[in-house]
Amino acid sequence: MKEDELHTLTETQKKARRSRSIAIGLGLAALVVIFYIATIIKFNPAILDRAM
Repeated sequence: MKEDELHTLTETQKKARRSRSIAIGLGLAALVVIFYIATIIKFNPAILDRAM
């Protein structure tokens, strides 16, 4: 690696990166929950009509 390719992050940059990572993680988790709920709502009548 070249010397100019290495970057040292400041504490402010590290905190900003961590905050972005947490926000992306929470957004992804929310999307998963929304898709799960939408799937349950969509297939709920079909699940109840199946033979036991």
